[in-house]
Amino acid sequence: MRLLLDTQVFLWFLGDDARMPQGARAAVGAGENVVLVSAASVWEIAIKASIGRLTIPRPEVGRLPALIEAAGFEELPVLARHAALVHELPGHHRDPFDRLLVAQARAEGLTLVTTDPMVRSYDVSVL
Repeated sequence: MRLLLDTQVFLWFLGDDARMPQGARAAVGAGENVVLVSAASVWEIAIKASIGRLTIPRPEVGRLPALIEAAGFEELPVLARHAALVHELPGHHRDPFDRLLVAQARAEGLTLVTTDPMVRSYDVSVL
């Protein structure tokens, strides 16, 4: 299975946070699964940290790409076709980062790992 972590799940993974659902933790840890983290998630973390909505030290934000690699995950770039697909999505969710993650998951045939109930409203595979 090819998994795309949403931003919150990625942060929970990095922090070894107990709020990460066991099913998600097991899927991420299963060696046969490919786990991806979107550049959009890194962008979201950087923005929220810079405006004080996340308490992550500046050096840690800069280390996120290395942490993706160290975890054995793959980085998923944001492509123009991903951005354009957002336009086709119904307005179930107003968060632009989540909408982009849904578009990426749909475009690339990925399963989106999320706990956000609004994301489940879309025609996308969710874990």
